[in-house]
Amino acid sequence: MRTGLVVVTGVDPTAIDATLVALAWDLPRAVTVRHRIDPEEQLLTRVVSDATGVIERQVTHLEHACVTCALREDVLPTIGRLARDPRWDTVVSALPAGFGADHLCAVLGRDAGLARWVRVAGVVATLAADDAEDVLLGSDLLAEHGWHTGPDDRRGLGEVACAQVELADLVVLHGRHRAAARDLVAALARPDTLVLAGVDQLDGPALAARRHSPREAAAWRSPVVDAPVPPLRRGSLAWRIDLSTTRPFHPDRLAEDVARLGGGRHRSRGCFWVPTRPGDAHEWSGAGGQLSIGHLQRWGVRPPRTRLLLTGLGRVPTSLVEAFEDLLVRPEDETGRARPWAVVEDGLEPWLGDIRDVA
Repeated sequence: MRTGLVVVTGVDPTAIDATLVALAWDLPRAVTVRHRIDPEEQLLTRVVSDATGVIERQVTHLEHACVTCALREDVLPTIGRLARDPRWDTVVSALPAGFGADHLCAVLGRDAGLARWVRVAGVVATLAADDAEDVLLGSDLLAEHGWHTGPDDRRGLGEVACAQVELADLVVLHGRHRAAARDLVAALARPDTLVLAGVDQLDGPALAARRHSPREAAAWRSPVVDAPVPPLRRGSLAWRIDLSTTRPFHPDRLAEDVARLGGGRHRSRGCFWVPTRPGDAHEWSGAGGQLSIGHLQRWGVRPPRTRLLLTGLGRVPTSLVEAFEDLLVRPEDETGRARPWAVVEDGLEPWLGDIRDVA
């Protein structure tokens, strides 16, 4: 019988620790492993404990304190080792602040050796409730809070936290929160994700008995969103705008005016294409004005499309729909020009790389 694995993620170490303690209390036959990264010294600290107390503490120097290195060198080997130990029924793994569970779940899904012993039961995202709105929609960087993984980690706090919520099977708001925070989390999370108002509401045995579905998580988080998005609950303080078209973004206007759509206090994610790169699907991911765009994959047999999901709180900013329309290619952009998009460069190389094909 495989050992159930509960993965805890977050950007705030205090919220992560509170969730970890609550799960350990609720699962007496569980072993917990907490990983932390010192971004300046590039040190990974591992603490393993169970109902009897701390079992081991180990500090490892990483050449690069990145997700891949930490997972390969310590996180995954430790999970595999603990899962094989008959003393415990469940492994609870708290990843370093700012880490997502997607890489870990992907490796466990394709590594036959680990999959023989470990079953991902559930992924938990945890947030400090008193500033959840600012964390998810603010413009801060992880580094400004000391929650980065290394000197070169310039990721936005909101983008990372939103991605963790979008992947999770369960979200825990630690501490007192406003209704707006819970509505925002519910709007970002998968429709079937549980949102709990406090670690005291955690049901460890029920969570450990679940089975995380990579397919459902990927379907919700995929930048190439195909499925219709269900409406928000009646009376929600959050809003969502679903913008979809088969038309591409104009490369010049995208480079010049991307801040009109990517800036502001909201979460935005999805996919897009540009006519200078007709075979390529590109990812759009941002929060609180911090925006990342990049090459995702080839469209293949799938027709190209541009689709963005925008989520925020309060009054819906009508300017976003106008900004989206302004970035799209218009009929007059192609009128009277033979092969207007057959170019060698389009100005998007810093973000999307070199052009590989021409329309």
